[in-house]
Amino acid sequence: MKILVLNAGSSSVKYSLFDMSNRSVLIAGIIERIGEEAASHSYTLPDTDRVREDIVSRNHQQALQVLFKTLAACRVLNDCRELACIGHRVVHGGEHFREPALIDTQVMQRIAEVIPLAPLHNPANLLGIEEAIRQMGDTPQVAVFDTAFHQTLPDYAYRYPLPKHFYAEHGVRRYGFHGTSHRYVAEQAAQCLGKSLSETNLITLHLGNGASVTAIQNGRSIDTSMGMTPLEGLMMGSRCGDIDPAIHFYLSRTLNLSNEAIESLLNKESGCKGICGENDMRAIHRMAEAGDEQAKLALAMYAYRIKKYIGAYFAVLGRVDALVFTGGIGENDAWLREQVCLDMTLFGIAIDQQKNQKPVRPCGNISQPNYGLAILVIATDEELEIAIQAMQCMEQPSL
Repeated sequence: MKILVLNAGSSSVKYSLFDMSNRSVLIAGIIERIGEEAASHSYTLPDTDRVREDIVSRNHQQALQVLFKTLAACRVLNDCRELACIGHRVVHGGEHFREPALIDTQVMQRIAEVIPLAPLHNPANLLGIEEAIRQMGDTPQVAVFDTAFHQTLPDYAYRYPLPKHFYAEHGVRRYGFHGTSHRYVAEQAAQCLGKSLSETNLITLHLGNGASVTAIQNGRSIDTSMGMTPLEGLMMGSRCGDIDPAIHFYLSRTLNLSNEAIESLLNKESGCKGICGENDMRAIHRMAEAGDEQAKLALAMYAYRIKKYIGAYFAVLGRVDALVFTGGIGENDAWLREQVCLDMTLFGIAIDQQKNQKPVRPCGNISQPNYGLAILVIATDEELEIAIQAMQCMEQPSL
């Protein structure tokens, strides 16, 4: 069974083709700068160097045409009938979707209805779906939602303390994001621990340029740091995370900033970038090592805020089987993992310094052996998780 996973952005299409018989990647690539003169396509086949080529891609239709021509030219898909389905990443499913959904007119309508909740992402996701249907109409299409994993949050966790009608009439609530990643690493963590997921309690840390933490009880998300939008929660590369909401009013009154300017400031100019002028964690480390005090402050703030969420989620869960680091930073930044876990022995958290420097992949336990809590470093694979969920959706009996 072959499944194509598409992640359509406003100016890019990222894709992976999987052979689900062994869950191997047959080809993975990205088409970037769609709509610009200098569009490009880069892709990787197993055991080969990355190929990059300049292309003409004025719109998503041309981008998908390039994609399907490449699949045929590379002989990873000789006939479109080989595709069991196409799995689409959709950022926001609102309260409609708790599971992946076989796409039809009603599903597309509901994706469109929650565009106000994800105006930067859902329109592009929907455009990718529409183009895939237009070009591959006979191939089943499945939507997999970033928010779906967090639909198990109890009402006291997802509701905001605002008048009820804002939730009832306008959908103002916590939705959470990075759900495919949190779900994937939760399943991998349970396997690593030799437990069933339904008996496993975890705190999962997805740390990249966007970052979130989730409390998982018996395999189900019961709280998560991102909220109605991805802006809430941890300090991130360029997002501020949790701040006093009255800062918005202060900036508006004293600096006469518009809502649009404040929104851009908090999403694109804050976080690590706001503190030290850089949002790439590797560059921030280099700056700190060179003595830059603002870079040192950014690192300290980043680690401190993660630690606060860990403490809060210990209180929520009561029992924790493992702390899980994933994402580009979580998987690769040994210094950060050490700082986050420093002085946390009260919670049973103690890192083995040697293991932390070179964790075993794809799932390594870097905790000291005399502590009960496992500290796991797990390589996330959101594309594979989308393919798995799409396959499960296809295998479900029709009602």
